[in-house]
Amino acid sequence: MKRFSSCGLTAIAFCAAAAAPALAQDITITNAKLVIGDGSEPITNGTVVVQGGKIVYAGPEQAAANGSARIDAKGAWVTPGLFATVTSLGLADVSAVDETNDISARGTPFSAALDAGAAVNPTSQGILVDKAAGITRAATTMRPAGSIFAGQGAIIDLDGDARPIVQARAFQMISLGEGGANRAGGSRAAAHTLLRAALREAQALVGKPGIPETTEIGKDDDVLLNRFDAEALVPVVTGKQKLYVDVERMADIRAVLALKQEFPKLDLVLVGATEGWLVAGEIAAAGVPVIANGLIDLPETFEQLGATQSNIGRLAKAGVKVAINAASLNDPRRLSQVAGNLVALTKLPGASGLEWSKAFAAISSVPAEISGMGGKAGVLKAGAFGDVVIWDGDPLELGTIPRQVYIGGVEQDLTNHQTRLRDRYKSLDESNRPKAYDW
Repeated sequence: MKRFSSCGLTAIAFCAAAAAPALAQDITITNAKLVIGDGSEPITNGTVVVQGGKIVYAGPEQAAANGSARIDAKGAWVTPGLFATVTSLGLADVSAVDETNDISARGTPFSAALDAGAAVNPTSQGILVDKAAGITRAATTMRPAGSIFAGQGAIIDLDGDARPIVQARAFQMISLGEGGANRAGGSRAAAHTLLRAALREAQALVGKPGIPETTEIGKDDDVLLNRFDAEALVPVVTGKQKLYVDVERMADIRAVLALKQEFPKLDLVLVGATEGWLVAGEIAAAGVPVIANGLIDLPETFEQLGATQSNIGRLAKAGVKVAINAASLNDPRRLSQVAGNLVALTKLPGASGLEWSKAFAAISSVPAEISGMGGKAGVLKAGAFGDVVIWDGDPLELGTIPRQVYIGGVEQDLTNHQTRLRDRYKSLDESNRPKAYDW
């Protein structure tokens, strides 16, 4: 993979060297407490072999591959890179500064056609900070502003090179519930009617690719979408693009599941689903996966009156494929902490959490599978991306941090603004402080 860097005009020679491709390393990591990431138990004295940027072996101890750099993990935890979903990574440098914030598009005439991948900045500090937390891949999306449609999200890697997009237009993101109701006219009925009408308009375009710009869509009908937005929803109604639906309330979840009766090819994913545990059996029967926030234990809105931190555990127990989402779209680095909290819940009477291996899978292989990256990301298996993290302790324990991170077989620089500030003030020279500080 290539590593992207930006240099000043006074360092042209250095810049040319820094911009050279960083080739994937052939490495063999031995003596590891190895986590495959698929929900199986950790392997003591495990080995991982990475060649050509891909995993070629992960399992019990094996001899180092020829030509590989050998790394003795000395019993440390070694895992696949974490997979964060849903996030807005790369879409904002300083969220309070509009010029650097591309998370929502206020005032645009477009909605479903918006493509988050076009705005991703691979060198944003958010990406660098989250990479240092062990996150190597993420699903990134905009937030809805003037419509229930946020647009098309992308799968990205966090290696900081000039090509962060792993899969463009991987899913369509919409908001229903309270948020969707507000954007659609003040009622959930309006939001659902808008969605169904939009999907019907897209259905009318199936089999009509490459419509000329001069063609008017449905001239004799009441059209809600412009041509670009309607075309963007064609992959959704044909099942070729996932539809992520942000919804919290039990009644709203049921209404979303009912969409499959009218549009049977929809590849639905529920996002949020705070009251999902109340209809866990129905979600499981529909085969719809869930990306849920693992920290909500009290209602923050009227649509979250059934909030409980046991939501994810109960969903999983009912047979729902469920991934853990962080509370903040722009700051998913606490994923491992949230997963650790769910492990702790298994020890509380009456609570439902996740066993350690399942909790780790919920921030690695499961979100990757939900995002269409199953077998490629979030797992240490032959053919998967060479995303490997070596930790300084149990990765689900608070305070544990990565010692080394590899993305696509390339060891990553884990410095960022936060680490530089930390290092600066750890050893700050106080000999020239103003006299006012001397007491």
